Amino acid sequence: MAILGKIRQRSFFLILVIGLALFAFVISGAFGNGSGDTGPNEPIGVVNGEEIPLENFRLLVDQTERTYGYTTLQAVETVWNQFVRNELFQNEFDILGIDAGKDQIEQVVSSTESIITDARFINEAGFFDFGLFADFIAQMRDTNPQAYETWKQQEAGIIASARESIYFDLIQSSLTVTEQEAKMLYHLEADNVDLNYVQIPYASLADSLFNVKESEVKDYIKENASQYEREASRSLQYISFLEQATEEDQTIIRNELEALIDDRIEYNDVSKLTDTILGFNNTNNLTEFIDRYSEESFDSIYIAKGRLPSEYAEIISNLSEGEVFGPYKDINSLKISKLLDRKTNGNIRASHILVSYKGADRAQAEVTRTKAEAKALANNLLRQVRRDSDRIGALALEYSDGPSRNTAGDLGFFQEGGMDDKFFAFANKNRVGSVGLVETSFGFHVIKVTDKQDLVLLASVSRDIVPSDETANRVFKDATQFEMDAGKGDFANVAEESNFNVRKVAQVAQLDENLPGLPEQRNIVQWAFSDDTKVGDIKRFNLSYGGYAVVQVTAARDKGLAATQEVLPELTRAILKEKKAQQIIAKNKNTSSLEDLAAKNGLEVVNALAVNQKSGTLVGAGFEPYVVGTAFSLKEGAASQLIKGNNGVFMLQVTAKKVANDLEDYTDYAKQLTTQGRERLGAAIVKALETSAEIEDNRALYY
Repeated sequence: MAILGKIRQRSFFLILVIGLALFAFVISGAFGNGSGDTGPNEPIGVVNGEEIPLENFRLLVDQTERTYGYTTLQAVETVWNQFVRNELFQNEFDILGIDAGKDQIEQVVSSTESIITDARFINEAGFFDFGLFADFIAQMRDTNPQAYETWKQQEAGIIASARESIYFDLIQSSLTVTEQEAKMLYHLEADNVDLNYVQIPYASLADSLFNVKESEVKDYIKENASQYEREASRSLQYISFLEQATEEDQTIIRNELEALIDDRIEYNDVSKLTDTILGFNNTNNLTEFIDRYSEESFDSIYIAKGRLPSEYAEIISNLSEGEVFGPYKDINSLKISKLLDRKTNGNIRASHILVSYKGADRAQAEVTRTKAEAKALANNLLRQVRRDSDRIGALALEYSDGPSRNTAGDLGFFQEGGMDDKFFAFANKNRVGSVGLVETSFGFHVIKVTDKQDLVLLASVSRDIVPSDETANRVFKDATQFEMDAGKGDFANVAEESNFNVRKVAQVAQLDENLPGLPEQRNIVQWAFSDDTKVGDIKRFNLSYGGYAVVQVTAARDKGLAATQEVLPELTRAILKEKKAQQIIAKNKNTSSLEDLAAKNGLEVVNALAVNQKSGTLVGAGFEPYVVGTAFSLKEGAASQLIKGNNGVFMLQVTAKKVANDLEDYTDYAKQLTTQGRERLGAAIVKALETSAEIEDNRALYY
């Protein structure tokens, strides 16, 4: 069962498979019904020589999008990671002879709550019957061929996850911390030293005193190549031209709404007479009026004050029946509203303590009290709440059997139909502050009515706040003109002349879809990485939420070692630190004591107490693991040589060494360390396999 728990935690495929949606699938290979895998069209990727079939990949991407509401690129990333893991582990499985099949599927399905509680799969004895489940799935084979093909991919995911879990268990079982190792690690954390030190900070020497050659930077990159491997990337700059409604646009919409409130006289060209058009105030058919003039249909639901726009809630909730208010702003729309009806105190808030009993609706398994015992406890709690109604929250936290226990019994606001009829009847009938006891099918409720609000029924004519045609045309003209001007001159200079704000994006990866300030712009990224797009190219893109972006590629980096200029500031700092360390050591090499070193450099001797090796931190100096490690190698009273640290050159003198008393038994500590090590091992295994694998990633060609 431990393996099954890991399967459920690790594999997103199981979530796709084990929900109720599984009933639309059919079980194939694991139940002895052949293979029939669909062949690949062309690979979207290759892992250690094994192709990832494009058709299967796309199928799972579509399923992941629907199931989780992911964007396409999020789904692609999820499915890609799973495919790569499967391929990475396949060779390991073959070598070790690891396999999984029907038994693993049966165990997973048989431990899934949504399936084992389904009445269709309960046998006459009242228990889940896997045979009934398998028969039900098998019967759908002929009626749903598409689901049959889908299931084969899902089934493969279950089996792969099960095999992976077995593989992890085999490796993790070999990881054990011995008692001797536990003792060493214990002292690494528990032992400590007191010391004095002098630090000559690298910052005490000006950078201008040193010269870093480009050749030195290049040599540093070559010597540390593994640290400076980079994926392909692009740098961009862009200007966004958003279609946003102006104040003038909003004024036009307001005026249009205001014109709908009162009756108006219009001349009829056909009859050559004037007609009176009834306005919102006097119309005889509100539904028809709203359908004609509003962008939102009439909603006959009563709403509470808290759901109204906060700025206007007080005004709207206090309108007289038939009175019209507006235009007013409600998020991204402008409205005029008429109050049609009011339910006084129709929105109620209450707190309660639920005292349940064995056999009551939705009673928790741990509830064993009888109905009589529950009633006695409820009456006792009622007396306490009547004496001090403010105590209901504390008593709910201690005694309530309902989910509202976590909110100290507070149920929030509710309306008729939102609560048990008896519960609502009490809360509706009694005034705020009233306390009482009500019995429902869930048990006994000690109730306190805490607030009441009116509910109002509104009829509203709503108009979205959108840019006018004039505004949209102006934005298009500005974007198009800038695209042409920037193509003839310098992008930044043209933007500055036009007072446009340029946004720069330093690193764009090949599979990115969101840019800073421009969400969901996969088309821009694809263009930037196209073979036809060169550094300096400019293009205008339509934005799905209205408007345009004019984008220029400012740099292109291929996969491989980082370019010198890209990491120049970072490596210059590293080389400068090394040069400074050498100069500081050379200048002070004949200094033998901390006091002399401090005096020579105008510094102070610093005292640090209870320093341990596990943290690697030296109080007053920061993270200095090498310096701290050196301290533990010194004898008490001895001074060190000059030491290169992260932030400066150090000299130490240990004033006291404190060795912790040994534990009587290191068995439990060893077990704790073993558990911690096994928890970290999984990620390390995957990383190691990925590092040694040959992976060809062609996702950018298809997405």
